[in-house]
Amino acid sequence: MLNAYLSKFKSRLKKKEVKIAVVGLGYVGLPLAVEFSKKGFVVFGIEIDSDRLARLKRKETYITDVGPQELRDALESSRLIPCGDFKVLQGADVVIVCVPTPLKKRYLPDVSYIKGAVKSISRNLKKGSLVILESTTYPGTTDEVILPLLESGGLRHGKDFWLCFSPERIDPGNVKYPVSKISKVIGGVTKEAGLLGKAAYDIIIDRVVMVSSPRVAEITKLLENTFRIVNIGLIDELAQMAHKMKINIWEAIDAAATKPFGFMPFYPGPGVGGACIPKDPLYLYWKAKKFGFKSRFIKLASDVISYMPEYVVRRVENILNDNGIKLSGARILIIGLTYKKDIKDLRKSPALDILEILKKEKARISYHDPLIPYLKLGGLNFKSLPLTQNNLNKFDCVIIAADHSSLNYNLILKNAKMIFDTRNVYKNINIRDKKVFRL
Repeated sequence: MLNAYLSKFKSRLKKKEVKIAVVGLGYVGLPLAVEFSKKGFVVFGIEIDSDRLARLKRKETYITDVGPQELRDALESSRLIPCGDFKVLQGADVVIVCVPTPLKKRYLPDVSYIKGAVKSISRNLKKGSLVILESTTYPGTTDEVILPLLESGGLRHGKDFWLCFSPERIDPGNVKYPVSKISKVIGGVTKEAGLLGKAAYDIIIDRVVMVSSPRVAEITKLLENTFRIVNIGLIDELAQMAHKMKINIWEAIDAAATKPFGFMPFYPGPGVGGACIPKDPLYLYWKAKKFGFKSRFIKLASDVISYMPEYVVRRVENILNDNGIKLSGARILIIGLTYKKDIKDLRKSPALDILEILKKEKARISYHDPLIPYLKLGGLNFKSLPLTQNNLNKFDCVIIAADHSSLNYNLILKNAKMIFDTRNVYKNINIRDKKVFRL
């Protein structure tokens, strides 16, 4: 039965007869929806955020990886149809779920968005549909949570629908690796489900790798980001150690990176942000505890990274004290608020934590970010301060928190009194003049 269905499914894919639905048009869902539409498929984009829907109706992109013209092309061709009603799923053959998976507390996953979306899907699911979860989550979510919810309405897996998990691998702002160029992992509840999922993604992704189960696919995503958090946590700790020893950790990293095997460079920073690294490993940490296993590496790395904004403030405080200035009342300019260079994305940005800590310390704070014209935080309204010679001269210290390419670093260097560089922007500057201080 499945071989015949798979053959028919592939034939319909080739003829562009399959209709796709993407639930959640955020950093993962919108690029995916646009990519399917570019291949000639009709895509229903379900988004319950009224602001996002309004912007889509105005043909305005709000995602870095979706350009204004490609969004307009998708919308004007009527191949991308944004809506807020799950009833459109009654006409969809493939349903891809891309909703947020935050943390309720530091170590407690929140899968309420997934559950809410899947309940709405189950009420509108067309027989014969393929459902794919992309939202990052702990191992077991697909078969322990999603499958029972989908079957609660009387439909049966392998007969009325098929279910897979395929972890998202979006890297916002990475022009070298758009969604179509990033290899995809997929695991089905059954082998047959996996084959259907692979066939769907083969249309838009250069390489799709099928694994034996959703759990393998789920832990694959967590493994990728746990690898990153552990290595970032390690280098952040080594950066603090190297400072005590008066060693330039950046130079040491570059030297180690000359080894052609056995080493991959990671760099210290003011903390980590975005949707993945701060939380994904903690999903694995939480699930492991359910099996009586405590992952010391994950917790330690998370703790080290979480401390980095505080560490930045304490370093700045010491620099100011050495120059006879108290942190309380000091004028400090934070340059770059986003969590990543050249990306208009504030999600869990460590610069915001630095700003909050400085505010509690009663420092007089301003910021400049060419991508963030204004900011509301803790009852305060900030506007990005123009980067001018006169403005720079007013501050006791400038903190480089995000190294946007468009910033005039020579202007900053020439006119700032002191600079705390968390991104090694001034790697070629002789720091013995006591004006530039590196993380």
